[in-house]
Order: sequence, then structure tokens, then C-alpha cells
Amino acid sequence: MRHAAAPVALAAALLLAACASPGPQRTPQRLTEAAAVGLGADATTTAWPDERWWQRFGDPALSALVEQALAGQPSLRQAEARLRQAEAGVAAADAGRLPQVQASVDLTDQRFTAKGMIPAPLAGATMWNNSAQLGASWELDLFGRQRAALDAAIGQQRAAAADAQAARVLLAAQVAGHWFALARQQELQRLSQRSLQQREQVLALVRQRIAAGLDTAVERHQAEGLVAQSRAELEALAEGVARERHALAELSGQAPQALAARDAALAPLHSQPLPGALGADLLGRRADLVAQRWRVEAALKDVAVARTRFYPDVNLVAFFGLSSLGLDNLLNAGARTYGAGPALRLPVFEGGRLRAQLAARGAEADAAVEAWNATLLRALREVADEVATLQALDRQQGAQAQATAAAEAAFDLALQRYQAGLGNFLSVLAADGTVLTQRRAAADLKARHLGSEVALARALGGGYHADALPPLAALKP
Repeated sequence: MRHAAAPVALAAALLLAACASPGPQRTPQRLTEAAAVGLGADATTTAWPDERWWQRFGDPALSALVEQALAGQPSLRQAEARLRQAEAGVAAADAGRLPQVQASVDLTDQRFTAKGMIPAPLAGATMWNNSAQLGASWELDLFGRQRAALDAAIGQQRAAAADAQAARVLLAAQVAGHWFALARQQELQRLSQRSLQQREQVLALVRQRIAAGLDTAVERHQAEGLVAQSRAELEALAEGVARERHALAELSGQAPQALAARDAALAPLHSQPLPGALGADLLGRRADLVAQRWRVEAALKDVAVARTRFYPDVNLVAFFGLSSLGLDNLLNAGARTYGAGPALRLPVFEGGRLRAQLAARGAEADAAVEAWNATLLRALREVADEVATLQALDRQQGAQAQATAAAEAAFDLALQRYQAGLGNFLSVLAADGTVLTQRRAAADLKARHLGSEVALARALGGGYHADALPPLAALKP
């Protein structure tokens, strides 16, 4: 036995010396650290927004619509289906680590060739060729390939779970955004209707002055033009209202006309204190960041899987069964067949295929790292943008309130002077246009403030908190 073992050991050594090599270790891309982008690791966690942040606007109709959208929107069901698919991938990867057992039965009525190497009496005869076998195999994970494949599948599953949460946050933000757009359109409708009534009153006054010989047809045509302009604006706004209702119906999983009678209003603002600083907790509060982190983790594990392809596969195999010629012999004790032993597979020459696969997985990992870096920078920019916008809108609204009050006072004064015969109609027209412009600007600022609050809630994660997140240090290959 010692003499027989020496050639086996020599052959194994030659095979190991000639096997394919993965080449030098690559230099991976680096993940952006939290401190590198100004996130303090010890900053206080901001409680806002909470999981149902849309309720703080104090609009029950909005809250009901968001809840309905979260319950029945097809895009969310798509994300949930992708999550189930990823969970199945984890189960499949985990199953590969366990022993596999297969059973097979083959009953074939076969004619054996008379012109080949098969001797008599089988040559030219037709007989049943039968086998029934139970086999088992178990791949020993000596180099960690199956564990790395399972970790990669788990990373993809957790990324899919975060994507599903990101889809919920996005959907809620879209519903709230369209709701406030609808409120803006309907507020402009109310302003235009008020302006129409005001202009009709001015037209009646002009007609009275013409009857008294104080004005001419010129002033009447000007007043009639303003009335017609208000009616045209109302029609345009009605179109905008209809389109916003259709968008909300789609987002909430309903037919386009389901919200035809739904009205919205720009409610008083309930602004929350803005965060004074952003802490590293932002990394776990945005579902898109969490998903990208898990994709990096999965990509790095795929690199590990590709590297283990260069190492031997060791399988333990065993089988037991029956094999016979003729059905009457299949259950005979002499038809038994069995065997057991190890099986070794080792890549020796692959023409560069394994190295190419390893390089491809490495490039995918680099792309995932850079996608994380880009997502992090975009997240910080979105938060900074919305904070700056809200701060600017607060200042603009204060100035706009003064401008609107001044415009309304000027219009009242111009109309009084015109009624008393102390001013001309041109001053009334100018003041009327200024009032309408300022009122619209005030409504636009309210809608923009609400929309920016929605955008900030989404930028801060929309109430999402990751249950688990791999630390940055663990993601460095």
C-alpha cells in the first residue's frame, strides 16, 4: 500500500502545481466614509420624520389616500415579488450546502446490436435493460465557496427588502406631492373665481358710469376682457385639477374617475424643526443607501465565489441500487450494485475563463462601491437642498404676506378713487393685476413649502430604519 500511495501523492502534487492561478490580488475601490462627507458619528438622532410622517399635515383625506396607495399599488406588489424572488435565491443557495439525494428508475426494452462488440447471446437480442438506484452526494465546502454564495444571496435579499421599503417611501411622497399639487390648483381656482367675481363687479360699475356719461366703450371693453380672461384661466385650472386627480387615482390603485369629486385645500403649515446637523444615522435611515450597502456586500461575496473556482471541489458520493438484464432478474439479490467514495475536481487549464470571470466580478464590486458613493453624495445633496429651500421659503412667505396685503390695499384705494371720479380705469386695471399676481404667488409659496417638506421627509428616509447594516469596515475587500 505504501508503494501504491507514492504515485498517487506525486500525481496530486503535479496537479496542484499545474492548476489554474487566480493571479495577483486586485486593488478594490474604496467606500466613502461617513466622516469624509461631514457626517458625525456621535450626532444626535433626529426623531423626524416618523413612519407615518404624512399624518402630521393634519389632513385625514391625505392620510386615507396614502394608506390606500400603500395597500393596493401594483408597483409595491412588484417590489414585494422581487423580494420573494431574492428570498428564494437564499433558500436555493442554502440548499446547495446540504447533502443531495436522488432516486432514479430506468426500465428500457432494448435491442442490442448484432454487429458490435456485444457478445452472444445478447448480440441481436431484445431484452429489458433495467436499473433502480438511490444516490447521494455532498460537496465539502473546504474553501468557503458555498458560504460566500449564501452570503451573496443574503445580501441581495436584504437589498431587495430595502428596495421594497424605498418603494413605499417613494409612493407615499408621490401621493403627498400630487395631493398638494391638487390643493394648489384648487386654491388657484378659488382665487380665479374670486377675481372673476371682482371683475364682474368692476364691469357692472363701468356700465353704470357709461350710463351716467362718465366713461366710454373703451373702459367697458377693457373690463369685459378681464372677465373673459378670468373665465379662460378657470378652464385651464380645471384641466390641471382633473390631471392631478387622475394621477392620485393611479397612485392609489383606482380608476381615473374614482377621485372626480375629491377636493383638497392648502392647510395651515405644521412645520417641524429642521435638523441642525446630520449624523451618521442617516446611513441607516435611507432605504436606498441601505440597499446599496447590501449590494456592495453581495458583490464582494461574488468575488470570493469567483476566487474559490480556482480551488479543488471535493464531493463525497455514494449509491445503492439494482441493475439487471430482464425484468425477472431486477429483484434478484445478485442485481445489487453499490459504491461510495470521494470525487475531486480541479481546474488545470481553463483558457483564461476563470480569470475573466474573477475580473468581471471584481469590476461589478467596484461598480457597486461607486454606486454607494454616488448614492451617499446624492442623499446628502437632497437633504441640503430641501433644508435650504425650506429656510428660503420661510423668508419668502413673510415678505409675500406683506406684498399681498399692500396690493389688496392699493386695489381697494384705486377702486374707491375710480368710483368717486378721482382716478381713471387704468389704475384699477393695474391694481387688479397686481392683486391677482400676489395672491397666486402666496398660494404657490404655500404649495412649494408643503412639497419641500414632503421632499425633505423622503430625503431623510421617510421614517425607515434599517434593522441590520454591515459596518463599513466589513465591506472593504
